[in-house]
Amino acid sequence: MKYKINQNIVLIGFMGAGKTCIGRRLARRLKLPFEDTDSFIEKKEQCSIRQIFETHGEEYFRDLETELLLELKKSNQLRILSTGGGLPMREQNRLLLREIGHVVYLQAYKDTIIQRLAGDTSRPLLQGEELAIKVDKLLAIRAPFYEATAHTIISTDGKTIDEVTQIIIDRMISGEEVENENLSSERTQSEFPWN
Repeated sequence: MKYKINQNIVLIGFMGAGKTCIGRRLARRLKLPFEDTDSFIEKKEQCSIRQIFETHGEEYFRDLETELLLELKKSNQLRILSTGGGLPMREQNRLLLREIGHVVYLQAYKDTIIQRLAGDTSRPLLQGEELAIKVDKLLAIRAPFYEATAHTIISTDGKTIDEVTQIIIDRMISGEEVENENLSSERTQSEFPWN
């Protein structure tokens, strides 16, 4: 089935919520390019996010995110855009995201995130403390900003990538906003190949 989407879809959410996996699937289904803000920045800076944090610090990285959003706002190309987990923390970024497209907050419970991120050493903000404690602290701070930025809120817990993708497509076609999709599921997390 061919779907017609007339605006960008911007995916926000915590690390491990499924932004990249779902973004790629959405792009394939909608025949749109998939782009990731972290990948844009790594390409521009010619080094990893981890190296940027180590060399220049978090504030420098956050400035790069804002600069990128300002560039993307000028573009007329439709796309699926996945953002870094901390990008919506700045008020300017939240406003820019909503101007760039339809913002979808991919929500996941703390336990789901911890399971998905176990063993991941590529994320600078998760280093140094026990994973569960770090996720708990960051999620408590970030969740209200994600919610305030989103046009649509969808839980990824207990759903496959295809199910979440279809929910987003359905919402985009119907024009529903600020809906929280929390369908319960009996399936276990092992049935969901997020990595």
